[in-house]
Amino acid sequence: MLIGEVSRQSGVSTRMLRHYDALGLVTPTGRTVGGYREYSAQDIRRLFHVECLRTLGLSLHEAKRALDDPEFAPTALVGELIAHTRARIATEQELLRNLERIDAAAPAQWDEVTSIVALLRGLESDSGNRRQQAVLSQHAAGSLPVDAVVQAALTEEDPNVAGALRWSLARAAGAGLSELAAGLDAAQVQVRRRAVLAIAAVPRAEATPLLRLALGDTDPTVRERAALALGSRQVSEAMPVLLEMVVAGRSDVEAAEVLGSLAHATVRAADLVRAMRDALDGGADSATRLRITQALAEIPGDAARAALTDLTSDSDRTVAATASAILGARDRRRRGKG
Repeated sequence: MLIGEVSRQSGVSTRMLRHYDALGLVTPTGRTVGGYREYSAQDIRRLFHVECLRTLGLSLHEAKRALDDPEFAPTALVGELIAHTRARIATEQELLRNLERIDAAAPAQWDEVTSIVALLRGLESDSGNRRQQAVLSQHAAGSLPVDAVVQAALTEEDPNVAGALRWSLARAAGAGLSELAAGLDAAQVQVRRRAVLAIAAVPRAEATPLLRLALGDTDPTVRERAALALGSRQVSEAMPVLLEMVVAGRSDVEAAEVLGSLAHATVRAADLVRAMRDALDGGADSATRLRITQALAEIPGDAARAALTDLTSDSDRTVAATASAILGARDRRRRGKG
C-alpha cells in the first residue's frame, strides 16, 4: 500500500508518516520501482499500534521504545502515564477554578483581571509575607475573587495573613458571608474558629444571624468570639456566654467591657447584676469573685452599686478592697459631674 492510501485509510498525514519513517518508528518494508514507499500489512499493524499508544499520551520516543524493547514493562509506563495525567487534570481543574473566580468577580477592565490573577498567585505562595502583601495590595474598589479569599481565610494558619484576609472580606460589602457560613458547619474546629472571626469582622447586619448561630457551637472559643462580636453589636443573646467568660477567666476583661456596653444599651442592668449575683452565690472561688467584682465596675445603676456594697464585706480581702475601690471611683465621678 502506497503512502497516500495509508494516509487516507489511517488518518495520519503523509508528512507525519514520513516523520515516522525518519525516526524509525514506522518504516515501510518496501519500495516500488519508482522509489515510492510501500507499506506491508505488518507495517500497517505497527502504525495502528503507534497511534493507539499516542492516544494514551505516549511521546513518539516512548512509543518506539514500547514497540522495540522486548524487556519493556507496559505496567510501569502506564503507571507513569496515570500519575502524569492526574497531575495534568489537577492543573487544568485549578485553572478552571481560577477562571470561574475571575468570571464571578466580574472585572470591568483588564487591569482588574491582572490584579485578580496576581492575588490568586500570591495566595498560592509558600511565603506568608507574600500572601499578606498580595491581599493588602488590592485596590479598595477592585473586583474580588471572594471564593478564593474565603477559602484562604478558612485555611490560613499565619495570623498576620489571616488578619489581612479578614480585612479584605470586611471591605467586601457582605460578599462571602454565605461561604463563611459553610465554614461554621465544618467538622474541623480550627475552620469554625477562623470562620467566626471572619464573620465577626464584617460590619454589616447580615453577619449578625450567623454570629447568633455560632453561639450554639460546641467549641468554647467559637462561642466566645461570637458573643464578643454580638455584644459589641448590642445583641442581648450574647450575655450568658459573656458572663461565662468572666466566670471562667477567658478574655474576662474584654467580656466585662462588652457586658458594660450591653447594660448601657439594651439589657436591663438589674437583670445582668442578678445573673452575676447568681454566679457569686454558686460557690465561686476567690479568683472568680474578684473577676465578677471587676466586671461589676462596668455595669451602671443601683443594682450594681448594691452588689458592690455587699462585696465590700467579702471574706477575701482582695475582693473586698476591689469593691471598695470601685465604689470610691464611682462616687468621685458622681461628685465630679455634680
